[in-house]
Amino acid sequence: VLINGAAGGVGHFALQLAKWKGAHVIAVASGAHAPFLSELGADQFIDYTKSRPEELVHDIDLVLDTVGGPDSKRFLRTLKRGGAQFPVLPGDFDEEETVKLGVTVSSAQVRSNGAQLAELGRLLDAGTIHVAIDSTFALTDARAAHERAARGHIQGKIVLTVA
Repeated sequence: VLINGAAGGVGHFALQLAKWKGAHVIAVASGAHAPFLSELGADQFIDYTKSRPEELVHDIDLVLDTVGGPDSKRFLRTLKRGGAQFPVLPGDFDEEETVKLGVTVSSAQVRSNGAQLAELGRLLDAGTIHVAIDSTFALTDARAAHERAARGHIQGKIVLTVA
């Protein structure tokens, strides 16, 4: 599994869940996040500021792109035939290209699922996965929290507190 944006709010959970399921995980993020991602269990790390992941890895089963956008399609050629790419933010993918490569691209809207949330609760309680907190803001400072998110390079989740 290759996870682009592995240090962020979604990526750091995805990495831990993939490891829990026994996957070999390649984490893509900026170099500052290498120690954090190693602690979470990444098997391999690619600093996207120094290397282009799509030039280094091939025959991937699954790409989870938590960054998404127009550059997301560059990961298609890292997949093996039968592989899948899941962009968290849907991008522009050429259906002819995905058919030719023998890969699928899909996305989904997040919906609450009681059984899945209960399982996540058990994993959190057991210490199998944990939540990393990038920063905390009072609800009244939600604008500052949004500005923090817009700057990117987040390590974990941004939290809003209610007084």
